[in-house]
Amino acid sequence: MLPDLRVRQRDYLLEILRALTQELDLDTLLERTLNISIEMLAGQAGLIILRGENGGWQMQSSIGITPTFTKEISPLLKEIPDSEDPAQFEIPEVNRILGKFTFTTSLGLLSGVGLPMITQKRVVGLIFIFRGYPGMFSNNDRNILNSFASQAAVAVRNAQLYTTVTMNKQRLDAILDSAADGILIIGPNQKIERCNTAFSRMISAPAEAIQGKIHGDVLGFENLTQETKLEDAIAGGWPLTPHAQLYVEGDLKRKDSPPLPVGITYAPLLSTDGKLLNIIASVRDITRFRHAEEMQSTFISVISHELKTPVALIKGYVCTLLRDDAKWDSDFYTESLTIIEEEADRLSQLIENLLDATRLQAGGVSLKKSEIFLPGISSRLAKKFQTQTEDHEIVVDFPDKFPTCLADESRIEQVIMNLISNSIKYADKGKICISGEIHKDMLVVCVSDEGAGIAPQDIPYIFDRFYRSADALRNKKGAGLGLYLAKAIIEAHKGRMWVDTEHGHGARICFALLYE
Repeated sequence: MLPDLRVRQRDYLLEILRALTQELDLDTLLERTLNISIEMLAGQAGLIILRGENGGWQMQSSIGITPTFTKEISPLLKEIPDSEDPAQFEIPEVNRILGKFTFTTSLGLLSGVGLPMITQKRVVGLIFIFRGYPGMFSNNDRNILNSFASQAAVAVRNAQLYTTVTMNKQRLDAILDSAADGILIIGPNQKIERCNTAFSRMISAPAEAIQGKIHGDVLGFENLTQETKLEDAIAGGWPLTPHAQLYVEGDLKRKDSPPLPVGITYAPLLSTDGKLLNIIASVRDITRFRHAEEMQSTFISVISHELKTPVALIKGYVCTLLRDDAKWDSDFYTESLTIIEEEADRLSQLIENLLDATRLQAGGVSLKKSEIFLPGISSRLAKKFQTQTEDHEIVVDFPDKFPTCLADESRIEQVIMNLISNSIKYADKGKICISGEIHKDMLVVCVSDEGAGIAPQDIPYIFDRFYRSADALRNKKGAGLGLYLAKAIIEAHKGRMWVDTEHGHGARICFALLYE
């Protein structure tokens, strides 16, 4: 080569060194490296092929290469077998394939020069330049080209590592921000280094206002119901081991919102020599758990009352009838025995509902399906309940030629009975309508009344086990199992049950069953 070309080559090498420290975008770096390589070797076109982390070769950048060439060469590169020493076995094979393919496709007019990119005995890839004349290089030329390729390999490897780190950070950000629980990454100085979107929503503050602040300044508790605060635990020597998790439960203070019940699990991240690097805090909203505990307490209270009432009535009337010092006429006997029978039925129904709820938890509702006619069932139940109330008019409204469906008749009766009973209980008077609609593949049955309706805040919970509204707890009997069981029965039939919120005045609850 001419001396001035050698000088230019050194200049190109210096440019690659600058790219090594300045350019971390892999695509931009490859394009710059390839442009310099083509100019250095007086080439007409070129490409860069990179070796994957676990083997395999793939074209990553090209200049002056037709899509047809790329399409035809890619399958040939995939056929190169992986080896433990890719510099000795794979690179020569890549050079051979490219050289042969170049000679064949150009009818011998072009030749190729391959520059292996190797750093620290790691094969990064290969720069391949297409030229219109054979290359003759001196030892000095080869040294410069090899240095060039080595520096290019270092630059490409750094860019690959940077890309990997960037992708891992994006993946971590995506995982953190998609988590339902709040997550905090806390430094050893107790400063919050990172918080996810869920925690920002919990605390009602943007991440920018949280990150960088001391943990105790952000997480203040109105009361602690379990264990102690993080600051107190650290002052006491926590953590002593890498697995020494700390659990804190309490009501988290928020600036413009009421306190939020949370359970926080702190997990330490220690270095190999036991130094605290970070604390990972997982913050869970336990409002529903608190609600469940309250429901359980309420359930025990309600069930105790519901069981005591019929038992007390039965015992009272039996003791009265068994008194030796009194004589009762037949009307009193009949009335007493009727009340005993009614209370025994009520007690039996309550026990059956409790058993059904237990069966649901254990594995679902057993069904005995047969062809049933919903208008007929509804009419029969309407007549039965009409005899129990004078303040309501129970009507049935189904379209003509309403089809039959396959279902468990006794269970569907249980559902409709529960809906009618609720309407009688919660609507003081007015019309109760059992109506039906035919949809494409579903039969819909709705029970509506003209009462006060269901409060919006209660709608999400009325199908929950043991749930009863505050007003119902004060004024109505019940254990909060009827709608829970009704919905479970419908879902066991592959149907669904819901509250019709667009009905207007009164309550309207519907269920749908498949009929095709």
